[in-house]
Amino acid sequence: MPLKLVLAAFAASVSVASAAAVPITVHRDPGCGCCEKWAAQVRQQFGRRVAIIDDQQRSAFQRTHGVPARLSSCHTAIVDGMVFEGHVPIADMKRVLAQRPRGVRGLAVTGMPLGSPGMEAPGQPVQAFNVFAFGAGSETIYARHGG
Repeated sequence: MPLKLVLAAFAASVSVASAAAVPITVHRDPGCGCCEKWAAQVRQQFGRRVAIIDDQQRSAFQRTHGVPARLSSCHTAIVDGMVFEGHVPIADMKRVLAQRPRGVRGLAVTGMPLGSPGMEAPGQPVQAFNVFAFGAGSETIYARHGG
């Protein structure tokens, strides 16, 4: 096998191993239980440790990370340098992390829509909700769910 291919394969495996070693950080409104349910799903789907921080100053944390105030929810996560606000579905998180669209700093789900990850309620219908992409001074609908 040519040396270039061996080095490329090694670099890719180190990159994957490095990402898996970096914990995911979730800043939440103190004591919010639905955040724990969302974080458990993230932990399972990403196979990484998730650190939950009760943050009395979360609004300042959100501003620092560019979360528009109108997209605020109950928790803010940082995953591989991208920001995820609220109950963002894990499939959308993985897709945006893989694509890294130009100008997108993160994704957000406003409020706490019933049926979104961490907000499941057996026997209750799933509310329709949008996932917004934000960054570079703009917000666009990234995905639509439920309803």
